[in-house]
Amino acid sequence: MCAQTFTTPNAGSAKLVATVARLPRMSSDRAVLRVALPVPLARLFDYRAPGGAHAEHAAVGGRVRVPFGSRELIGVVAEVGDGDPSARETREALDLLDVAPLLHGELLGSLQWLSRYVHAPLGEVLATALPADLRQGQPLPDTHIAGWRAMAGALERVTRDGAPRRLLALLAQGALSEDALDDLQPGWRTAARGLAKRGLVEELRIDATAAPVATQPAPVLNDEQRAAAEAIAGIDGFGAVLLDGVTGSGKTEVYLHAIAQCLARGRQALVLVPEIGLAPQTLARFRARLGVPVHALHSGLNDTERARVWTAAWRGEARVIVGTRSAIFTPLPHAGLIVVDEEHDGSYKQQDGIRYHARDFALVRGKALGVPVVLGSATPSLESLQNAHAGRYAHLRLMQRAGNAKPPSVRVLDIRKRQLDAGLSNELIAKLEATLQAGGQALVFKNRRGYAPVLLCHDCGWSAQCKRCEAPMTVHAAGRRLQCHHCGARQPAPQACPDCGGLALQPQGVGTERLEERLIERFPDFNVLRVDRGSTRRRDALETLLGELGAQPGVLVGTQMLAKGHDLPNLTLVAVVGIDEGLFSADFRAGEKLAQLLIQVAGRAGRAERPGEVWLQTHHPEHPLLQTLINGGYHAFADAELALREAAGFPPFAHLALVRAEAKDAASPLAFLEVAKAAFRECGVAGLEVHGPLPAPMPRRAGFQRSQLLVSSPQRRALQAALDMAMPVLRDAPEARRLRWSLDVDPVDLY
Repeated sequence: MCAQTFTTPNAGSAKLVATVARLPRMSSDRAVLRVALPVPLARLFDYRAPGGAHAEHAAVGGRVRVPFGSRELIGVVAEVGDGDPSARETREALDLLDVAPLLHGELLGSLQWLSRYVHAPLGEVLATALPADLRQGQPLPDTHIAGWRAMAGALERVTRDGAPRRLLALLAQGALSEDALDDLQPGWRTAARGLAKRGLVEELRIDATAAPVATQPAPVLNDEQRAAAEAIAGIDGFGAVLLDGVTGSGKTEVYLHAIAQCLARGRQALVLVPEIGLAPQTLARFRARLGVPVHALHSGLNDTERARVWTAAWRGEARVIVGTRSAIFTPLPHAGLIVVDEEHDGSYKQQDGIRYHARDFALVRGKALGVPVVLGSATPSLESLQNAHAGRYAHLRLMQRAGNAKPPSVRVLDIRKRQLDAGLSNELIAKLEATLQAGGQALVFKNRRGYAPVLLCHDCGWSAQCKRCEAPMTVHAAGRRLQCHHCGARQPAPQACPDCGGLALQPQGVGTERLEERLIERFPDFNVLRVDRGSTRRRDALETLLGELGAQPGVLVGTQMLAKGHDLPNLTLVAVVGIDEGLFSADFRAGEKLAQLLIQVAGRAGRAERPGEVWLQTHHPEHPLLQTLINGGYHAFADAELALREAAGFPPFAHLALVRAEAKDAASPLAFLEVAKAAFRECGVAGLEVHGPLPAPMPRRAGFQRSQLLVSSPQRRALQAALDMAMPVLRDAPEARRLRWSLDVDPVDLY
């Protein structure tokens, strides 16, 4: 093997030298570029180098523009190979876009592994790893940080108090980066745009390596935190660590200690969080403590911002990156640490396109990079717990809350035969009032957005169903609009029943909108704020809502968005008003998900000096899951659930792959899955089990009939061997051309 060295341009920071492995040189008249293109075909495409250049001069991992049919596509050079003499004349590539490869070394190797593991075309995997601007052929962007400054005399020209004047008062002290403004004045962007139109502020660029001053000293770690931080610091090379700490135990402080040590060695740290909503709070805390620029990378940024952060990481300028699922594809030329916060969260699994799991891929990258990977959670996934029990992960426990905070007390409220007002019992309403009068804050948790789950005719029993999904449409906007939460279809609510013409149309059940409406009526003198997907669509919306509540008494009404790691120091009461739906699900993971959700949402209460309480409303107070959680905690539940999973042969004691198929008719998916079933059975892999084909749990969605086939094996290697043999058969099957189908390795939801 020979090699070529590339020096990466670096806008004033240290140069990054990347060595790209090459295939042996061959005669230039036969050498071709083997290009991975973003098309659903599991192969590479041969092209001659453009403009008479030799193919050997192209960078493996660099982008190239090529003709593809009548289109032009941006691909990535995967190999420089020997052309096929028997093939038709090889077309010439149009342009080599990169002098230095964007994807090389560890990152390229890890992405190639991912392509093989999830059995997705390499071109689609590589395209997924690049920000939109770069996969569309745009040049690498300027990595300076966006900032703003006030023009001379601007503050005197705005006399009216409000967001514009507050922004000018901040900028009057000197130019600030957008990151700093996010921390200091959430929701500042609207004011900035208005002031810019009036010529009172202007945008500017700040050096990406300009270090802010740390404004918050590090607190003294308790004994458990110190032991965990020292254990992580003592890892030389790769090591997987499960940081298993109760809610409020200070896992973030352990992360910060580990990141600070990583920075002291001149290395980069990548921190994954499950939701965009967690990013602003995490960013503000990290910036105040670390004294280096902390870069965000998530879907709430525009394409230019995402490309800028990705490029800064590729150049080694971005030393701390905090992002959601897709941030796992960030280049880390100086990697030192990877952290996956709330590692149990289902949002780390991509549910369409390239179906990867960011937590699992973080472990693959950590091993390839030779750096520690810390998985943190108060409710670890059963997969991670089993790996810890088996000794594959180091298991670090934080058993006590940080500081003087105490665990919240829990009360289970039996609401059988009790009158409910919008899903709230009289006892709970009284408790909410007492909490507000005492100056506290409350969280009312209902994991169902909208006004009500269904619109029903009281006269004849008709209910509003989605015509494309055959599922109830959720009532929104106080009964004025219907929306399907499966396919997104919307329509106005009818004035009269379509079946009987009656006017007795009534929303049935309770969602977050209905709870918000009732609580505003009941407590008009206090802030009542709803936090769900509908109320947080705008950028910075969640941060703005929490900022609006501040430290004053009030009520948050929310879904699972509020259960994920938010630190609300004045929250003293958590009321869970809808858990019964999750107690009897057919999904084998339903119990785990519900246990994690209850522990996480309960953990929001009493995280500071004031004690917290958790009230659980249920029609099933004696349910074994609730009793186990209340009397033994999450680990008692996890031990019992792991024993049941092992006896039943379910993950983590088995490995699954799910083949899904859908078409306008029901016969085509079943016919294709019969072909798939035969292909798996002909593999001859010992221990392989094939279940189905069967209609999906939701057999019709968005107008398509859906079926699925589940493949199981006690050994991951055996499952992969079966997939290696079966997937070419599925791709070439004539039945595959008449429908849409997908493969999900390690599925999280069997929907």
